[in-house]
Amino acid sequence: MMSWKEDKDCCLWDGVTCDSLTGHVIDIDLSCARLHGSFPSNTSLFLLNHLQRLNLAYNDFNLSHISLDFHRLSSLTHLNLSCSNFFGQIPSEITHLSKLIVLDVSQNYEFSIETNTLKGLVQNLTKLAVLHLDYVNMSTVVPSCLMNLSFSLCFLSLSSCELQGNFPNSIFHLPSLKTLNLAYNYNLTSVLPMFNWSSPLEFLDVSSTAFSGELPSSLGNLKYLTHFDASDCDLYGVLPVSLGNLSNLNHLSLSSNNFGGQVPNMILNMSHLFDLDFSLNQLTGPIPSHVNTFGTLVYISLYSNSFNGSLPSWLFTLPSLQFVDLSFNELTGTINEFHSKSLESLYLDGNRLHGSVPSSMFELINLTTLVLSLDNSSAIDLHLFSKLKKLRELDFSRVNLSLSTSFKGNFSFLQLTTLRLSACNLREFPDILRKLDQLRWLDLSENRIHGRIPKWMWNIGKESLHWLNLSYNFLTTLDHIPWKNLQYLDLRSNSIQAPFPIAPPYLKFLSLSNNNLTGEIPQLCNMSILQVVDLSNNNLNGTIPECMVNSSSLHVLDVQKNRLHGDIPRAFATGNNLKTLNFNGNGLEGPIPQSLVNCSRLEVLDLGNNNINDSFPYWLGDLPKLQVLVLRFNNFYGSDWGSSKFNSGFSVLRILDLSHNNFNGYLSVRFFENLKAMMNLDEEKKKLNYMGDSYYQDSLEMVVKGFGIHLEKILTTFTTIDFSNNCFHGEIPSSIGKLHSLRLLNLSQNSLTGHIPSSLGDLIALEALDLSSNKLVGVIPRELVSLTFLAKLNLSKNQLVGPIPQANQFNTFENDSYIGNPGLCGFMLSKKCNIDEATQPQSSIFHGEKLKISGWCEWKFVMMGYGCGLPLGLFIGYQVLTTGKLQWLLRMINKGTKRCERTRRRNKKTKQKLVSS
Repeated sequence: MMSWKEDKDCCLWDGVTCDSLTGHVIDIDLSCARLHGSFPSNTSLFLLNHLQRLNLAYNDFNLSHISLDFHRLSSLTHLNLSCSNFFGQIPSEITHLSKLIVLDVSQNYEFSIETNTLKGLVQNLTKLAVLHLDYVNMSTVVPSCLMNLSFSLCFLSLSSCELQGNFPNSIFHLPSLKTLNLAYNYNLTSVLPMFNWSSPLEFLDVSSTAFSGELPSSLGNLKYLTHFDASDCDLYGVLPVSLGNLSNLNHLSLSSNNFGGQVPNMILNMSHLFDLDFSLNQLTGPIPSHVNTFGTLVYISLYSNSFNGSLPSWLFTLPSLQFVDLSFNELTGTINEFHSKSLESLYLDGNRLHGSVPSSMFELINLTTLVLSLDNSSAIDLHLFSKLKKLRELDFSRVNLSLSTSFKGNFSFLQLTTLRLSACNLREFPDILRKLDQLRWLDLSENRIHGRIPKWMWNIGKESLHWLNLSYNFLTTLDHIPWKNLQYLDLRSNSIQAPFPIAPPYLKFLSLSNNNLTGEIPQLCNMSILQVVDLSNNNLNGTIPECMVNSSSLHVLDVQKNRLHGDIPRAFATGNNLKTLNFNGNGLEGPIPQSLVNCSRLEVLDLGNNNINDSFPYWLGDLPKLQVLVLRFNNFYGSDWGSSKFNSGFSVLRILDLSHNNFNGYLSVRFFENLKAMMNLDEEKKKLNYMGDSYYQDSLEMVVKGFGIHLEKILTTFTTIDFSNNCFHGEIPSSIGKLHSLRLLNLSQNSLTGHIPSSLGDLIALEALDLSSNKLVGVIPRELVSLTFLAKLNLSKNQLVGPIPQANQFNTFENDSYIGNPGLCGFMLSKKCNIDEATQPQSSIFHGEKLKISGWCEWKFVMMGYGCGLPLGLFIGYQVLTTGKLQWLLRMINKGTKRCERTRRRNKKTKQKLVSS
């Protein structure tokens, strides 16, 4: 605005345009003018009655409100206030600008609009062609108020507006609409038009919304479409063949949905395609391949599907291709010779490729990222890849590497910032590291490196290294940690002994679990940003330092399975960020400190296997996010379960283990009614997620089917109650039957009396039920037959009488489920019933109303166990199947199958005998 001087005609000022006949100011464009300061509400700008265009975009008006006087500019046709740091609500006076053709108030971040104001825009601005409201908060807006938008509208962008509810389907049919952007409105629902969808749309983005349903074949009618993004939605079904009609498309992204089946070959008709993303779906079959297709393709991502067959031919020939991610599929065969040198990023890991690396790969001079895994390959000489001078990221995890070439000065990776050589059978730190001055990420985990870290390693990325993973090796000593900017250090599962050196000041993650550390907990109290400390499975002794629970940054403190003693620290700071406290398997004593109520973000509290002496900490129910509470094998006591202390609380608790303590009294009806998270986990919408974050995931010791197991990860849909080995008495509350998402229920080894509640038949997700060693009487409720996922049943050592129900899973349980109940009879016992069991009504897993597909673990073979008690569902679903467990899994499947066959033959023979008799 240096040219804005009073002695000059304002029509000559920069950014000002006047009408050549009248001299009136009709256009002011001050976009990107670096204006800074408050926008005055009484500015003389509003005196320009003839102003038609006003552009103030990309300035900084210091959180000023939009003036109510904008309505005085009644001749405005174009108004652009985007990216100018305005604040507050969009005033309703804007709706009086009835001549507006373009309105852009996007990307002010603190903007909001009310439903009535938006309704006014829709009703009054009948000439509107462009409406740009990105990042305007519309969380209170009802989407239906957009239904009557002007037929002249050709551009509508509402991304990141927090819109929720159902988006009007009629907007897809607006006759002039060319751009529609609804991205990042996570709770916005709708379905794409299934029929008669003919539109001039060129740009359509509904990514990161809750759009659902199938991709309609009518999409193929949008012949002008150049950009279509429906990633991260709830779409499913097969890809329609009509996609091939979109011959003008240059951007297509359908990632992170539930599409299955094969990709239609018609997609090869998209000759103008620039980037294609089908990643994170369930697509199968071969990847479409033709030498003359995809002539303009630059970016393609197909990772995490089930594609099979060989690598597509265009991978090796396309002259434009720069980014390719085919990782984590089922591709087989070898890597062919590359005929083009355009590739910059190549991801081929997580497949079943084999053979050698083609020599042409060393000629990919533009390559910056290479991620590769090969099965049963001959040894690959890592030094050869130093020819790729632009290489920044190299990941050869699970590749047979050769480091036989002695290190020479001309073999160097000058640009390398990321190196991952996990599970490459390395026995020493490779010499290739010696000149990596810019290294930021280094992963040498799961190798066979012994001894101590050599001193020459201390100079590797001394200023730059911030991520180091040396886990699952045989390291014994760590003398020094020289990397001053290190943030992530993973040394789990080695043989490291104390003393542990002083950790760098900016460390966020530290894992030393499964080592031979002795002495006291290392000095970590001065580390102001430390978030995760995992010292589990060592031989540490002493006490837990008070300062560690005073940290405002710490999220996880895991010291399970050490030799710690003394009291639990008492001074948990107000406002702390702790999410996980795992003190299991130590010798801690005393009561639970009530300062734990300050841990408002706590999700996991595991105090099992200690010597804690206290009554039940009912006040932990005030923690709003507590999902896991384990107090097993301690000296807890108390009988006031029915008191007013349990009127509320524990509403999100999913795992509760109070076993092996001294609790007594009656089981509280009110307590079980509070466990809302066990009543409905809405599992249809749940995916295979685990508790924890990307680096640390919570684990748990528990008893399943009578065996103690270690859950390396905890599924977010896993629910269990274990009150076994206490002194509870009285009847089992029928309110337990409301916990419809409960997987395991163990009330054994108590003094419970009365009948088994028939409401337990409502626990439709139950997979293990143990009521053994109590004083229960009466018959086994017929309603339990409806528990079609029940894999383990133990009713032994009670006083039950009458016939054992015969149907579904009850046909598979053997004698040990019922021993110690002299009054029981049934075909699986030596004591047969007097009634004809064959005449009992049979319920069917295929016709039972309570049948529900279990989505909690997403293992496709869970249902294989029906007819033999689902013997594998529990174990397989909860375990993390590492490579070492695969053979175990196969043996278990074989064993389970044989048991099924034996059970079926036995049942058939028994029924034949009953019929003949």
